[in-house]
Amino acid sequence: MNHANEKRQAAQAALHYVENDAIVGVGTGSTVRFFIDALAGLKSSIQGTVSSSEQSTALLKQHGIPVLDLNAVGPLSLYVDGADACDRNKCLVKGGGGALTREKILVEAASNFVCIIDSSKQVDILGGFPVPIEVIPMARSLVAREVVKRGGQPVWRDDVVTDNGNWIIDVHNWRINDPLALEQQLNQIPGIVTVGLFARCRPSVVLVGAQRF
Repeated sequence: MNHANEKRQAAQAALHYVENDAIVGVGTGSTVRFFIDALAGLKSSIQGTVSSSEQSTALLKQHGIPVLDLNAVGPLSLYVDGADACDRNKCLVKGGGGALTREKILVEAASNFVCIIDSSKQVDILGGFPVPIEVIPMARSLVAREVVKRGGQPVWRDDVVTDNGNWIIDVHNWRINDPLALEQQLNQIPGIVTVGLFARCRPSVVLVGAQRF
């Protein structure tokens, strides 16, 4: 199966979860771009969107889809986003595009999280795709040392600044058998803003191409 076609199919299938008059949370990435293109056909039937990145905001506005402030709209009925990896328990690695903090905020704000991926993102064990961690700049080395203690190989994503003004460390060589436990451990380290493990707030639905998982 062509992965681009699977992304397009998943994005199209996600439209079935968009309710009339809804405010839709919109993620970031290549599969989400297909979703935004498809959502343009429903823009007259929704109130608007809340975006997880400046990149998605720009694309939404190009389509004439209103982009609203999360603080002004309250809870969301739906959040649609992709993932870099998804295991059999719907635990995710996200943040390859650098928007993990805003993505995790929107996941928390939404009552329904629909994840759209192609089949290449399905894995048995997380860790093959490096786990992004957004850090306060002054804490980069401290966090890196803590990651090494936990068996990971931290690599600073040089010359990348997030939309929040922070830095990203990508952690290689982890084989993550318990994503929830690792996410909770990392969240206790001062200087970490967000961990790109989405295990506590995982999707209610994963769409792999046209298939629901």
